[in-house]
Amino acid sequence: MTSSALPSRPAASGVAAYVRAHAWLLTIWVAMIGWTAVLFAIVRDGYAEFRVGRFDLGNMVQAVWSTAAGRPLDVTNAMTGEQVIRLGSHVDPFLVLLAPAWLVWPSPLVLGLAQIAFVSLGALPVYWLGRRHLESERAAGLLALGYLAYPWVAVTAVASIHPVTFAITLLLFGVWFLDSDRLVPFALCAVLAMTTGELIGVTIAALGVWYALARGRRLPELAIAAAGIAWSFIAISVVVPAFLDDHSVYFGFYDQVGGSPAGVVKTAFTHPTAILSALTEAQDLSYVLWLGVPLLFLFVLSPALAAVVLPQLLANGLSDFRLMSDPRYHGIAAIVPFLVAATVFGIKRLRSGRRVPAAAAVLVTSAMLALVVGPWPRALGQTPLGGRDSVPAARVDALTRAVALVPDDAPVSASNTAGAHLSARRYVYSVPVLGRATWVVVDRDDPWVVSEDSPILTNHPEVVNAFAARLGADPSWTKVFDSAGVVVFRKDAAS
Repeated sequence: MTSSALPSRPAASGVAAYVRAHAWLLTIWVAMIGWTAVLFAIVRDGYAEFRVGRFDLGNMVQAVWSTAAGRPLDVTNAMTGEQVIRLGSHVDPFLVLLAPAWLVWPSPLVLGLAQIAFVSLGALPVYWLGRRHLESERAAGLLALGYLAYPWVAVTAVASIHPVTFAITLLLFGVWFLDSDRLVPFALCAVLAMTTGELIGVTIAALGVWYALARGRRLPELAIAAAGIAWSFIAISVVVPAFLDDHSVYFGFYDQVGGSPAGVVKTAFTHPTAILSALTEAQDLSYVLWLGVPLLFLFVLSPALAAVVLPQLLANGLSDFRLMSDPRYHGIAAIVPFLVAATVFGIKRLRSGRRVPAAAAVLVTSAMLALVVGPWPRALGQTPLGGRDSVPAARVDALTRAVALVPDDAPVSASNTAGAHLSARRYVYSVPVLGRATWVVVDRDDPWVVSEDSPILTNHPEVVNAFAARLGADPSWTKVFDSAGVVVFRKDAAS
């Protein structure tokens, strides 16, 4: 994103001196490339072995595929089976920018590669911030490596594609540009970040407040804050209802504290204890602990920048949906950038002789925790968040053969993990929704289904079995495949 991302070309006679002068930057680039390669290998294996599902990978695949086909963000609503524009669920038009990558490599894996590679770039602004404020190439380099080692960065990069995950890097660049008083490139990063999700605007507004405190520049701060608040308000109150004919289905995550943004504000005044209770549950407290330990809580030494996480932290903590206060969930995208950047500023407050040891301690602590809770064990048979446990080889083979039977342009209904491989089409439904499907792939050992009253999957094996039995008894459907619990039905042309 800036000309300083790569060193200038050296003269042939000065290669050794050049390498010494830029040793840390070159080390970071090598680490970024290696990090990307390792994580992509994990994603590739998880996809090939049916450990990830239509939720959320397939949803993003269909949106990007539709955009590349000339129908921007057109998707099949998993709950109703209707064709809708994705903006009715999440306002993340950033997905449109991934369509060119799909045209180059039309595979769900290209989205995984794009997400991992983009998140890795966040190490660069961390390095530049450290080099400027810590006056030490070594401390800056160690913190950049610490960003890559921070377990929740790797976990989020590996997890099923989410546009908001791309905001991690965009927000880090945003901090760098604001710290450099470069408002134009900051504005570009801010706009792109806001297109990854409807709540990012509030985070941008909080970042504007930090900029005012750090620089005392009121007019830019007011413009940044106003733009951020306006985006989130328009996205939630105008865009989502325009495409959904109703309020966001995700308001249900906040039923206990008001059921909507306005309801939460009202509850804060009328029943503040309900808000306090929601924010002080054991899982919420452990969430903060897991976020802070890898960074040794050094970000508290820069409280103004660390406070930028509060809007997203409150949104996660107030939610009834427990995964939002799980550090493996993509809700950390608007939290991690500021905790990492605040760690840089926090270490700046230490004596110069303690900065390198502090940066080294952050790297070591993050790396040690990553070995335990990071994504690496998934290569040994575990699964990304939202996927399934290790799948037996016989079932992987059966699923591979089953999805290969379905024509590329056929409307299909499929179980969750099979659906991740069948989403690059106009009509793709999730069991037990049938819609216009002319092909159905049912994995009896994949019990996750959709319902009309929930935007998330629920575990109901009896629904899966009843759905398969109903199709098996329907004369208009023919069973064309049955192996290892995986069944494929084809609708008769006459029917």
